[in-house]
Amino acid sequence: MPDQVSEDVIEEIRKTNDIVDVIGEYIQLKKQGRNYFGLCPFHGEKTPSFSVTQEKQIFHCFGCGKGGNVLTFVMEMEQYTFYEALKFLADRSSVDLPDFSHQHKSSISQENQSILSASEWITKLYHHLLRYTKDGKAGYQYFNERGITDETIDVFQLGFAPNVKDFTAEFLQKKGFHQQILVKSGLLSLNEDNSITDRFRGRVMFPIRNHLGKTIAFGGRTISDQEPKYLNSPESELFQKGKILYNFDLAKKHIRNQSEAVLFEGYMDVISAYQAGVKNAVATLGTSLTSSQARLLRRYVDTVIICYDADKAGTEAAYKAAGLLQKAGCHVKIANMPDNMDPDDFITEYGTEAFQNQVIKSSLTFTNFYMRYLKKDYNLSLEGDRIQYIEKLLEYLATIESSVEREYYLKEVSDSYNVSMDSLKQEIQSNREKMGLGKDKINKNRYTNKVSDHEHVKKLLPAFHNAERQLLAYMLQDVSITDKVQEEIGASFNIEEHKVIATHLYAFYEEHQQADVSMFVEMLTDDRLKQLVTDIAMMPLHENISNDEINDYIRNIRAENNNKGDIQSLKEEQRRAEQQNDPIKAAGIAMQIIELQKQWKSIN
Repeated sequence: MPDQVSEDVIEEIRKTNDIVDVIGEYIQLKKQGRNYFGLCPFHGEKTPSFSVTQEKQIFHCFGCGKGGNVLTFVMEMEQYTFYEALKFLADRSSVDLPDFSHQHKSSISQENQSILSASEWITKLYHHLLRYTKDGKAGYQYFNERGITDETIDVFQLGFAPNVKDFTAEFLQKKGFHQQILVKSGLLSLNEDNSITDRFRGRVMFPIRNHLGKTIAFGGRTISDQEPKYLNSPESELFQKGKILYNFDLAKKHIRNQSEAVLFEGYMDVISAYQAGVKNAVATLGTSLTSSQARLLRRYVDTVIICYDADKAGTEAAYKAAGLLQKAGCHVKIANMPDNMDPDDFITEYGTEAFQNQVIKSSLTFTNFYMRYLKKDYNLSLEGDRIQYIEKLLEYLATIESSVEREYYLKEVSDSYNVSMDSLKQEIQSNREKMGLGKDKINKNRYTNKVSDHEHVKKLLPAFHNAERQLLAYMLQDVSITDKVQEEIGASFNIEEHKVIATHLYAFYEEHQQADVSMFVEMLTDDRLKQLVTDIAMMPLHENISNDEINDYIRNIRAENNNKGDIQSLKEEQRRAEQQNDPIKAAGIAMQIIELQKQWKSIN
């Protein structure tokens, strides 16, 4: 722990940042009993096994084992140093933190820090030019003609890069930035004759921000005859377009509040939608949706509405995106966009209210969309094509778990194509059996399955091992129980890690005199111990533990200690008998050892 930051300041920062609120900014948490559960952000999973307890201010993943308090989480999630995590949380809760940044090594390389700083300067410069100068008038007029208001321009920090080849280069050079780094970041371009020019000159500018709101790249759109029409910054360590979503930093709080995300294809669609009141809007960055982006959305929300252009290319892209989102575990809807229109055009022509009500709120289920999508491959005026279409559609409908939903769409097929419900159901059942789906399964509570499985694994541990874990769990929440254990057995636990935890806990209570798992975790320096403590602290416990139960745990631990001591003494006696060339005595002692080991195994 850094000497320069006092323990009192660290505690104030930790206590003013509720762990449920902080983690809730990264993943969707749902309350189950006393704890909150969500999808672990540290490993891929479809069934939530990541648990957060508000009472103890700690988190633990039953899948990958990661655990800790709010500081640990931020350090893991952002790859921050301890001081950077403190600064992040201090800023979040408006706590004054002494500036010791110059004494702490940053998690971000010097080069990347320089790129971030240059990007921030350029964001402000281009935005200022657009809003307040003659040099940015052409860009301002472009947005104005697209119906984008000054307020929206300010929210998205939209800008304009003047059509001057060295405008940006000279500005950044005066600020002390090295051209080599600026070329590498893509702010400047290196020509074949080794001259340097501005990459985005003559374009309206869209700053691309990471989830923390820091500009990491730019998108530029030409307002003349330049090629290409859209130009992005090149990929770098900071900017990997397959892993981030445009506007995610602004949209994530609205995504959480509305329990839905709306996915678009481009910047202008997001900006127009945001202005139209659809603030849970994000977009891919000029490429198809990736599995990484789909998993990112799934961590935040159950439902994603895909709002792509309603042309052939957009429909194909929507179908592929839907597949990735469903694979990630999302419930997918498709916006009800009229044929051959895009979201920005619709808003311009019909207005914001019509967009919200007729496009977003009237979204199609994925099944409804798929039924329409599938028709493009068949000529339904031909009997053979109709049969093939129905058979293909039934293959998909067979994968739907809900029997009610299946029957709803079967009825639609039956009415549309004059096929009996009995024959359709029979075909569905046949398809389900071929797929190994069989009878409908009862959907168990997916937020508790993982936990119960995990607890089951713990019960397979030896009795003394479970006793030590249970005892430590009670010690972590009760000082008086810890005092009793210290007096009875001290640190005489059988598992080495448990000995270390108990020793640290005795010292912690001597100093602080009150139970605080989150603070205790912060005092530990070994990451493996931190994870073990949070795992133990998450164990279900009785609210009113009896003295007899605590004594049972202690007796179990002592018995294991005694048994190990007896076996060790006999082994030493056997070794002496062998050294004295007394094989009969040595064999007799060996039989005693075997008998004691059998008794030990039967107990455990």
